[in-house]
Amino acid sequence: MTFEGGADFLSDSRIVSAVDRADEPQFAVLRPRTLNEYIGQKKLKQRIHVAIQAAKLRKEPLDHVLLAGPPGLGKTTFANVIAHEMESNLHITSGPVIEKQGDLAAILTSLEAGDVLFIDEIHRLSRVVEEVLYSAMEDFSLDILIGKGPGARSIRIDLNRFTLIGATTRSGLLTSPLRNRFGMVMELDFYPEEDLVTIIQRSAKILGTGIHEEAAKVAARRSRGTPRVANRLLKRIRDFATVEGKETIGVQDAEKAMEMLEIDQFGLDYMDRKILRVLIEHYNGGPAGVRAIAAAVGLESDTISEVYEPYLIQAGFLIRSHRGRSVTRKSFGHLGYAVPEHWEKMPLFQAGE
Repeated sequence: MTFEGGADFLSDSRIVSAVDRADEPQFAVLRPRTLNEYIGQKKLKQRIHVAIQAAKLRKEPLDHVLLAGPPGLGKTTFANVIAHEMESNLHITSGPVIEKQGDLAAILTSLEAGDVLFIDEIHRLSRVVEEVLYSAMEDFSLDILIGKGPGARSIRIDLNRFTLIGATTRSGLLTSPLRNRFGMVMELDFYPEEDLVTIIQRSAKILGTGIHEEAAKVAARRSRGTPRVANRLLKRIRDFATVEGKETIGVQDAEKAMEMLEIDQFGLDYMDRKILRVLIEHYNGGPAGVRAIAAAVGLESDTISEVYEPYLIQAGFLIRSHRGRSVTRKSFGHLGYAVPEHWEKMPLFQAGE
């Protein structure tokens, strides 16, 4: 299958981007509400099931939970499921929104006993706000300073016992004191194809659309192991089938939709392939600096390193080292290039073996 580029692939508008979009509130209807409905992450589901049952038997709030992993793997959904299973109210906010100590204090003092507070992007909390959170998580109390200068005094406010669920895509940025206050740290992993097929079939049923299993597999293989991408692809394939006047999505509908979207069998889009081609055609496969690559493809270097590189590395198409970026033998084969002679003389780790 051949592709001709040309579409506008801004980082926040890519079909295969796992980043959440402001224009996708309709995805909420696809979210499972219980652990039984939640597909994938079997080991994490077993751990949280035991913890929830134990908390209920002791009639205590669940221990604080940290959910870590790349975007689109279901951290927010997991938080909703936990709150539902605990029969608790869920309050949702994010790290960047909580700018001052007073903002956090207002949220915490409004929580009822047993409520669940979900803080997305918790690694982006300011240090001052984070320090207030320590005593709230550990002692369920707030120490607030009133006044200024010599007349200032500290008062302690007791809080209702609650469960904090933090979500982060960059767990390495969390400070040790904050991380250590979570009773459970759960790393969400990418989903295997069979789980994505099940997710697509379930979403299609909720959307009132039929889909053949082989068509679901076409979308699942291109979903980068990410449910959010899988649901996004399903909606685009459904659009294609609707225009064709079909009530059930067939494998040909799925393949034609993927070709129209320029998404290949590995889930790479036009810009992914362009980055790899630049490395092969301009730099003999690499290594090359990210700024040079960004200039060649017309993107910012931060966009390359934060948006495009993670999946290319995870899928085995790209290697990042102190010398720069290099493609692998898999990239040469996938894009139809012969492996250069000098590649055989390179160290195995750089040649992509």
